[in-house]
Amino acid sequence: MIYKRSSALFAEAQKVIPGGVNSPVRAFKAVGGDPIFVKEAKGAYLYDEDGNSLIDYINSWGPMILGHAHTPVVNAVIEKAKKGTSFGMPTEIETEIAELAVSMVSNIDKIRFVNSGTEACMSAVRLARGFTNRDKIIKFAGCYHGHSDSFLIQAGSGAVTFGSPNSPGVTAGTAKDTLLARYNDLDNVKNIIDSNKGEIACIIIEPVAGNMGCIPPVEGFMEGIRALCDDNDILLIFDEVMTGFRLAKGGAQELLGIKADIVAFGKVIGGGLPVGAFAAREEIMNHLAPLGPVYQAGTLSGNPLAMAAGLAMLKELNDYPEIFDSINKKTQYLHEGISKVLNEKNIVHTINRKGSMISVHFSEEAVVDFESAAKGNNDIFKKFFHGMLAQGIYIAPSAFETWFISEALTYDDLDKTIAAVSIVAEDLF
Repeated sequence: MIYKRSSALFAEAQKVIPGGVNSPVRAFKAVGGDPIFVKEAKGAYLYDEDGNSLIDYINSWGPMILGHAHTPVVNAVIEKAKKGTSFGMPTEIETEIAELAVSMVSNIDKIRFVNSGTEACMSAVRLARGFTNRDKIIKFAGCYHGHSDSFLIQAGSGAVTFGSPNSPGVTAGTAKDTLLARYNDLDNVKNIIDSNKGEIACIIIEPVAGNMGCIPPVEGFMEGIRALCDDNDILLIFDEVMTGFRLAKGGAQELLGIKADIVAFGKVIGGGLPVGAFAAREEIMNHLAPLGPVYQAGTLSGNPLAMAAGLAMLKELNDYPEIFDSINKKTQYLHEGISKVLNEKNIVHTINRKGSMISVHFSEEAVVDFESAAKGNNDIFKKFFHGMLAQGIYIAPSAFETWFISEALTYDDLDKTIAAVSIVAEDLF
């Protein structure tokens, strides 16, 4: 495929936008080359500025669960835009989507809408600290909760080591209150809690990790986390920005059978428009201003266009729950097809999958945490990425990102993808 127009647009963008992109992963630094500039999208397909069509497996990093330009969502946005795009005042549709979201997730009473997943996670942690009157939090290496200072922390040398900043601009004072744990290692979490008795406000975790590839929790891990939180008066925050309303109507909580104390949402809940939310039982949410002392605000929170898109999306998922079974079966079909091809070609790999999230790791060992994910052969992944792109398949431009399957994908699309893997596999070594 030819990408002259995209390359020219990227060169132009770099003159006025840092790195030429407004979010780093878009820059293709992990795989090399110039990013693809999209002109439009419909269903399971992207159409770029050079006239190429691509089967899409990132789906705007998750929210396009029903495909791009889904008619009910588009129509809802158009009709709402005709009446005004933003007011900075309460609107009825905010209550309507809040009531629907609360009804779909069984253990939340109230929800507050914000403008991004980052804002949702940041606010959830602030609320947890305010509710518990404690400062420290536990997060997991490889779990991404947005670019708030508290989350841009890398692991220290020991299991109980304070975090150190992972980005200039994050202060050591902020970092010291973030404790790093290993995903899927319950003993590690217990040791951290034992070393910080009575100081930890919350544990924040992706219940199914999506930012080191798709990594589901091993058996007993999430149940153990819930028990540790109960035993130590620690709030459990599920970052369901990716998994919420994607893995099930009630998100990962429903799928895993684990109840979190606070849940952060994003992606699907906005139907493709920028939005986030966090929710909890009434006792916790009533600590938020204007009812309580924990301050959180946003001028454009509850934007009517985002609310309209999100409401249209949630209505479909609520009214047609068979979508989840359908999309999960498609993901399983893709998993089995790719694995069969790579096995036949004797290419070392492991594939992780949970619901409609999936990732291919070129690693000979199980990928259960950030450390094992980092052992994958990135050189092979780069060849795989560009090979798939040449075959008209767009996957995440990083070995540390989940693929997101949409219901718009047909089995013909999946067969084309599996056939592309077969072609690309010939050139991987």
